[in-house]
Amino acid sequence: MDGFIPPDKLQQIRDASDIVEIIGSYLPLKRSGANFSALCPFHKEKTPSFNVNPHKQIFHCFGCHKGGDVFTFVREYESISFMDCVRRLAERAHIALEIENRPGQQEARHVKDTLLHIHEQITQRWQASLTNDAGGQIARDYLQKRGLSEDAIKLFRLGYAPEAWDDTVNWAKGKGHEMAVMEQSGLVIRKEGTDRFYDRFRGRLIFPICDEQGRVIGFSGRILSGDEKTAKYVNSPETPIFTKGKVFFGLDKSKRALLDVHSAIICEGQLDLIACFMAGVKNVVAPQGTALTSEHARILKRYADEVVLCFDSDNAGQNAAIRSLDSLLQVGLAVRVVTMPSPHDPDSFIKENGGSAFQGLIDGAEGFFDFYLNRLCATNDIRTDKGRVAVVRAMGEAVSKANNRVLLDTYSQKTAIRLGVSADSVRAEFKKGGRVSLPTDDSESDEEVPEYTMPRPSVQEWWLLRLVLQNEEHVEWVWQHLDLDWLSHETVGQILASRFAAISEWRGLASWLGEVEDPFTRQLITEAVTEQREIPDPEILLKGAPGTLGVVQILRDKFIDRKLAELTRRLSDLAFTQNALIELSKQKAELRQMKQQPLQPLGDNYE
Repeated sequence: MDGFIPPDKLQQIRDASDIVEIIGSYLPLKRSGANFSALCPFHKEKTPSFNVNPHKQIFHCFGCHKGGDVFTFVREYESISFMDCVRRLAERAHIALEIENRPGQQEARHVKDTLLHIHEQITQRWQASLTNDAGGQIARDYLQKRGLSEDAIKLFRLGYAPEAWDDTVNWAKGKGHEMAVMEQSGLVIRKEGTDRFYDRFRGRLIFPICDEQGRVIGFSGRILSGDEKTAKYVNSPETPIFTKGKVFFGLDKSKRALLDVHSAIICEGQLDLIACFMAGVKNVVAPQGTALTSEHARILKRYADEVVLCFDSDNAGQNAAIRSLDSLLQVGLAVRVVTMPSPHDPDSFIKENGGSAFQGLIDGAEGFFDFYLNRLCATNDIRTDKGRVAVVRAMGEAVSKANNRVLLDTYSQKTAIRLGVSADSVRAEFKKGGRVSLPTDDSESDEEVPEYTMPRPSVQEWWLLRLVLQNEEHVEWVWQHLDLDWLSHETVGQILASRFAAISEWRGLASWLGEVEDPFTRQLITEAVTEQREIPDPEILLKGAPGTLGVVQILRDKFIDRKLAELTRRLSDLAFTQNALIELSKQKAELRQMKQQPLQPLGDNYE
């Protein structure tokens, strides 16, 4: 958690952070008398009015009048908190903060610094391999075929990992890096049951993944041969410096453009992003091999007011756009959607039509709810009652997440017009989308979900979380009977996993909460603990009463229903062999049988 930084420590960091050197790493400074000058990064101008005084260690813009010290510049330019700014400059100057002197903190810092150093070194190694090695010709040919310029290759530091099982292993040994550290970096993999290692990235075009400071923290490797049995992309695993759900590819280069236009274009792949950026459409980012997360949304909110989703035009791409809505809306981002003309992705469209045409697509992107209404009407037969009900239900659920009466009224009318029904009836159905029920699925309630800035847990998960955090005597029973896979809310699962892990050494809620760093997680915990609404009889809530189900069994059954639905979809695939269809049917039967069984302890699954 954030702590107090003594004034003398702040001064030590300030003294170690020369403002000319720091700002010069962001802007091209030019000597101007006793000062340095540049075009101001905080407003648009054609004549430099931004000045840096090396003697006073301050900056000032005579155009927009923004000014301050090195902390102010980094905080404003990076759009980060003061504490993050202090940490960033302290790390750069290799100054330890008192709040990082707790047991294990310095060791963790050393591990991260070591991994960052290794990633920078191997990036340079792979860059040289792409440029100079004979084996890198396949990658050079591929990049030429895809139309990537030398400037793009250098800017994004693309590389080539040689086609060998031990190239990185031997390189690391030559640099004196321990294999245990290399394994922790994710660059090499230990052969199971042995002390032998082999390279994770082999014969692949390498895309370095950077954090917001531009430091390499991971890699994505694209296969260059036509081997259909090999994954098209191999990505770094999660490490102490890389968490894929918190990283955007390209953000280190596009963040200034995001701040300038207050809008972020989200595309799916690295090559799409590079094509956009090099064509002059620079306010673009790409999630790194994962669906858009709530953490992604919080990062974007620091830079932009709206996002434009630019995913593929196939079903997978359009469904990915729909799944992104919750996280984006909950942090207050406006959402628009670009539908790429088939069969194009951004890369191919730009190559054929140019960057200006692509920018035109972005400018003309429709609002998310217009896009969603069009898609629902295209995928449901609105000539039937079933189709009309499906459209109204889905639109109601989506619009209710915006928590905006104007949007609710607007799309009640638009939906009514598309379906040929009255706006009042649609509006009434939409309002049902914002209601919640009590823990059991068939109960009714007029109680509204409280306003919230982040995605809400389901009603069952919320009651369970409250009970576990407020009633310590029930924690062990829940731990023994609840499979965390049954939960659909990621943060609730993380909270309960952390709480279960502390069963044997529980020191109280306040002590445990002090170790929670994520602000949304803390917010969810404190709300669950302090909410005044009385919890029903814990025994009945957990285990049910005669004729009713407890909340844990409801969660289990919902999980089973999701699995059954998935298997049903898979069974409709005619490409499966007869044996595979038999196996899927067997799995469905087992799940149905499991659902009929009473809740049982899970044994030692969590020990």
